[in-house]
Amino acid sequence: MIRSMTGFGVATAEADGARCTIELRSVNSRFFKCTLRLPVELQQLEPELEALLMRRLTRGSVTVAGRWVETTSRAVASINTAALQAYVERLRAALPAGMGNDLRVADLLSLPGVVNDDRATAIAERAHDMVLRLAGEACDALLAMREREGLALRETLVDFGNQIQERLDAVRARAPEVVAQYQERLRQRVNGLLKDVGATISEAELVKEVAIYAERSDVAEEIVRLSGHLEQYRSIIEPGNPQPGGRALDFLAQEMLREANTIASKSADVEISRRIVEIKTSIDRIKEQSQNAE
Repeated sequence: MIRSMTGFGVATAEADGARCTIELRSVNSRFFKCTLRLPVELQQLEPELEALLMRRLTRGSVTVAGRWVETTSRAVASINTAALQAYVERLRAALPAGMGNDLRVADLLSLPGVVNDDRATAIAERAHDMVLRLAGEACDALLAMREREGLALRETLVDFGNQIQERLDAVRARAPEVVAQYQERLRQRVNGLLKDVGATISEAELVKEVAIYAERSDVAEEIVRLSGHLEQYRSIIEPGNPQPGGRALDFLAQEMLREANTIASKSADVEISRRIVEIKTSIDRIKEQSQNAE
């Protein structure tokens, strides 16, 4: 199946006194790359989130953004009253008489050990199932968007394949005519040159020369291989194919271009050369579009 690498998905839920949102965005990339931007409370879940996405997405640069908001009193950190009392007593003892009464609460709370914010581990445990479920739902939405864009991409790829097939059929039909035309041109040219001296060339010698030219310019093997590549190309972009096709298309385009270049180098015919240029143009477009496919 052809899927685009561009997509977006988001999922939100509220439960157990908290609201969580997971948002996924993906853009083109040669390989799979995951960037996670999670609040401190959820950072312990990053390895599991990345593993989940790697199982479902094979290509693309994916950014994961998470939000976690406590909606109850559990959002408040605890205060170590014993440590706070000890700080107050020592400061009052160390400061000149009367200055100890000017201690500000904000300054005291910033002292080490006064505020115990040990919520991160507890929140991660509480959020574990919800976060992974929302990540799966967001991934479903992202894949659905990728598939919708992939349908339009597939139509473009089908057109390019049809263009290559049409030009290749023209080359296949033209190749035998090139040899016959060469034989006739060679006959006329040699007879014209030998006419002044009253000599002629034997049919056997002419056939031998034509056979050498036909062997040197034979592109039948390359046409067969390029036709085989086209069949594989169609199977990759077939809607029923469950495997992502982006990398396979990129590799296959290189192989098709190799065969097209060989045909161009073997044939000196203007018509075949023109058709090969058109084939190579379509192959280049396939390479471009394969960079957009998962």
